[in-house]
Amino acid sequence: MTAATEHTPDQPDTGVPAEPWGRVDDDGTVSVREGAEWRVVGQYPDGSAEEALAYFTRKYADLAGEVTLLEVRHRRGGASATDLRHTATTLRGRLEGAAAVGDLAALATRLTNLFSALEEASATEAQAAREAVDAAVVERTALVERAEAIAARDPRSVQWKQVSAEIGELFDQWQAHQQNGPRLPKSVSQQLWTRFRDARSTVERHRRAFYAELDETHKHAKELKTRLVERAEALAPRGEDGIPAYRGLLDEWKAAGRAGKKVDDALWARFKAAGDALYGARIERESVEAEESKERIEAKRALLERARPIVDVVDLASARRQLTAIQREWDEIGRIFPRDKERGLDDDLRKIEQSVRAREDTDWKRNDPETTARANDMTRQLTDAIDKLEAELADAEKRKDARAIATARDALETRKAWLRAIGG
Repeated sequence: MTAATEHTPDQPDTGVPAEPWGRVDDDGTVSVREGAEWRVVGQYPDGSAEEALAYFTRKYADLAGEVTLLEVRHRRGGASATDLRHTATTLRGRLEGAAAVGDLAALATRLTNLFSALEEASATEAQAAREAVDAAVVERTALVERAEAIAARDPRSVQWKQVSAEIGELFDQWQAHQQNGPRLPKSVSQQLWTRFRDARSTVERHRRAFYAELDETHKHAKELKTRLVERAEALAPRGEDGIPAYRGLLDEWKAAGRAGKKVDDALWARFKAAGDALYGARIERESVEAEESKERIEAKRALLERARPIVDVVDLASARRQLTAIQREWDEIGRIFPRDKERGLDDDLRKIEQSVRAREDTDWKRNDPETTARANDMTRQLTDAIDKLEAELADAEKRKDARAIATARDALETRKAWLRAIGG
């Protein structure tokens, strides 16, 4: 018994039976058709003919998939044509006498066509490599020119922290070009590096000169701030009264310049301690005042408890009299320290006063003759308009005029809403 495939992986299904690519003999021997000849590719004795053909057809599919992958990688670009040619050479060797069932000749033709395309791509790659070198020379030259421009700046006007960062960044870019970019001709590379190195050296020389001058400035600032510290410490006997003078010394401190972080920190600790002593005297006084205010605080809290029910007193005149009496007692108690507690208590009493005042304003507006007259006049106007619109709606309904009905209803609802809003 011999079994054969119905279609090959490369054949379109036209509805016409195609000559099979593989067959299986009774003993499990599998052959592939190559032109008019059949070539044995292996045996599959432990399965059916369909399983045997499926096994070797899958091997063909694997080879076809590798060819397709090479074609796709070439079309998409990004892979080296030389590397692809090496892979294709290896694959072509595997196609010769491959133990697979399928159109092996078609695969070989596709590989041959791919080789031709890869040869052209290799030439293009070589041209691209030359262009990449030219571009790298331009880019590296730009780095050199930027470094030289930095070196040409006025050392007295630059921000050295920023300049050091810029030079460091340029050097990092230079190293990245050397590591990841194309290899430049030795003469060109050496010339560019010499220029770049000289520019860095110039920047470093200017930086050292700047910081030498800065050291002298720091020395002068240290002397000024030391004298300010001594004057601040001399204010200690004046206590709280020395605070205005200390603030003046603080302004001088800010104008004295920097003396270096460690020196500044040490001097500032002494200067601040002198100020803390003065402000400490104030805090001590405020503490005494706060202690003396405790009874006044409790007295005002008690007044607040008496004042809170006033917001619910129906008789506004009575509410105002009670509130006024409490406010008079409040003022007689006197000031409270610290100020934030006094503000908090005053705010609580003010809320009660505002509530009473709001009720008085509302009552005034409600009973104001002029306001009442205007409201009555508006009510009459709306009532008349509603009567007129109801008549128009009835007439429109009698005439079955849909547009007139809708217009009259909308206008009628609007006027009724207005009337409800003014309490009519």
